[in-house]
Amino acid sequence: MASKNYSVLLRLGRFLLNYKGTLVAAGCALVFTAAVTLAMGQGVKILIDDGFVAGSVEQLNNAALFIVAIAVLMAIGTYTRFYLVSWLGERVSADIRQAVFDHLITLHPSYFEENRSGEIMSRLTTDTTLLQTVIGSSASMALRSFLTFVGGLILLLITNLKLTAFVLAGVPIVLVPIFLYGRRVRSLSRKSQDTIADVGSHAGEIIQQIKTVQSYTQEANERKAFSGHVESAFEVARKRIKQRAMLIAVVISLIFSAIAAMLWVGGNDVINGVMTGGELGAFVFYAIVVAGSVATISEVIGEVQRAAGAAERLLELLSIESAIELPELAKSSADIGSEIVFKDVTFHYPSRPDQAALNSLNLVITEGKSLALVGPSGAGKSTVFELLQRFYDPDQGLITLGDVNVRDLMPIDLRSQLAVVAQQPTLFSGDVMHNIRYGKPDASKEEVIAAAKAANAHDFIEKLPQGYESFLGEQGVRLSGGQRQRVAIARAILKDPKILLLDEATSALDAESEHRVQQALENLMKNRTTVIIAHRLATIRNADSIAVLEDGKLAAQGKHGELLNSSPLYKRLSELQFQERSGD
Repeated sequence: MASKNYSVLLRLGRFLLNYKGTLVAAGCALVFTAAVTLAMGQGVKILIDDGFVAGSVEQLNNAALFIVAIAVLMAIGTYTRFYLVSWLGERVSADIRQAVFDHLITLHPSYFEENRSGEIMSRLTTDTTLLQTVIGSSASMALRSFLTFVGGLILLLITNLKLTAFVLAGVPIVLVPIFLYGRRVRSLSRKSQDTIADVGSHAGEIIQQIKTVQSYTQEANERKAFSGHVESAFEVARKRIKQRAMLIAVVISLIFSAIAAMLWVGGNDVINGVMTGGELGAFVFYAIVVAGSVATISEVIGEVQRAAGAAERLLELLSIESAIELPELAKSSADIGSEIVFKDVTFHYPSRPDQAALNSLNLVITEGKSLALVGPSGAGKSTVFELLQRFYDPDQGLITLGDVNVRDLMPIDLRSQLAVVAQQPTLFSGDVMHNIRYGKPDASKEEVIAAAKAANAHDFIEKLPQGYESFLGEQGVRLSGGQRQRVAIARAILKDPKILLLDEATSALDAESEHRVQQALENLMKNRTTVIIAHRLATIRNADSIAVLEDGKLAAQGKHGELLNSSPLYKRLSELQFQERSGD
């Protein structure tokens, strides 16, 4: 079990190897500091034998100067070691955090549906911070203590073999509780990290849905639920701290008991003239160094055990493979057409394996034309969008874009051909400029403003406190629904894609704004393949073709007037769902 624990940390060692020069320099500083620390013992011996016992002022002065020089060298070595090792800890922690994030954003969306965002964030932040502490501090202390332990042990053997036997006899006694308690600490550390993730996940969800919590007056219940998570995390942490405290207490009591026995034996040898007072003083110094090293290692092992738990969680993230397989020889998307074909496509969501979202769907979306998707809830309209963006791959059948199977395109190349405007648009917490420019990061300010004007967003943006530099808050909370919709439309206009995916993009607008934005969308849709999830009659009438979906299949396709006569489902949907507002 122990070897497995440390092998987890060794797997993260590849991040350290990126900085071999700094690693070597830090190692040299560690060796230098350990050597200088051990040399201090000789200073103690000279001070006692040549200074105190011999009664020589000159030798006393020389011994004092020697100790001061050693102290200065120790300070220089410690500064160098601390800086280099701390730098490595921060740098490697940042690299691991970046590697985990880079991997996360390539994973398929279903992974995030099945795993809580709070737990993922805990791994990305808390776990990497813990590793930074271990690499930048605890590991340095452990290595330094190991070097001083080995060096001190050698000097003990040279100084007095009999007394060294007392020290060596105590080492196994000290190591046994280290390994016994260390295993418990690691198990509790992993559990502690998981409970902390629960706390963050619950708090994040409640804060994000604060309006719902308050409107349903659930503040008291949420306080109670959060308190349960907090107390659970505290209880696990208490058990972990108790185990570590017990470990440290046992080790310290054993170490100082051994030192007391050694002093008793050594004192008798000095009285009987077997060894000098200076030799005993040096031996005591080395013994304390060795004992302190063992105590430090025992304490650090607890941190290392915690780090092993954190590393395990991080490696779990790094080892997750995306369900979207990349093509071995990807085709270029630059010159392909924009006709979309669904051929016998069947698909089940991973969370609903027994229920087909699409069932042998055959659908053709002609290049440069618009197609409206209509159907009852659960008919498969949104799934068409999901598969088009290759967030999922169909279980059977294929989807082609300009005669090219979308599986033969890199996902990033495929999605660069698409622009999506959702019914509930997603905005980021940056300013307006950042949100619109998300469609084209290198766009000039003039291009952004032109896109905003085309989406009928420029006027309200100009009225914001800082105009295009106005901070929107989390998920664009400072804007109304219609304003958020228009910013999202401006983003799509700026991207200037071959294919548009519109989920009733004008549904949140008032009548006047809808008319203007509808005109902008009509201009944008010219000569572009457009797929629209339609909920209202005004949208359907403007589409070149309408596809009626039912239970994941194509039930009917045609124009509005044709479908009213040929499709009972479409007629019923028209009567119940596609109601025009007054003034449309």
